[in-house]
Amino acid sequence: MSTAEIFGQIFGVIALAFCIAGFANRNDDRLMVLLISANVAFALMFACFQSWTAAALTVLVIVRITLARRYPGNRVFLAVLLAVNLVVAWATWKTVTDIFPLTAAVLGTFGMFMLRGIPLRIVLGLAALSWMLNNLVIGSLGGTLAEGMVLVTNIITIIRLHRLRKKYPDLQSDAIVRR
Repeated sequence: MSTAEIFGQIFGVIALAFCIAGFANRNDDRLMVLLISANVAFALMFACFQSWTAAALTVLVIVRITLARRYPGNRVFLAVLLAVNLVVAWATWKTVTDIFPLTAAVLGTFGMFMLRGIPLRIVLGLAALSWMLNNLVIGSLGGTLAEGMVLVTNIITIIRLHRLRKKYPDLQSDAIVRR
């Protein structure tokens, strides 16, 4: 394993810690802040593995999280970011497996702008599965473990949110998340 790949594995483990903290949280705002930190580590990890489509799209994920927090539900920003994701993927595309980071970026972009609570976490779970497949292809053990933990933690949080919804049926999904 090269020095760059060792650093890539380290960045993957750092991202893992941020992801677990974020997805274990029931508050969407805190989730977004922790995901920004995780994606900085992921971008560095992808760069170390020379997975340029994934690295570039991950930088856009950071921009997307910031905009989605400030402008939730904004269809213009959603459309612009989806278009930018496609252009960036086209410009950096090297292999057919670059479909995995593109799929993850599209799912994440839609989810963060248009969804909250349980639906948001379901879509982000599907995005995590796409990132996991990419990490398997590039050989990132830290990144694969991080996305696997995101999936498990996400499922646990979805169950917790579902139980809260049953306990407080009159509350809207967004109100449950803010508790």
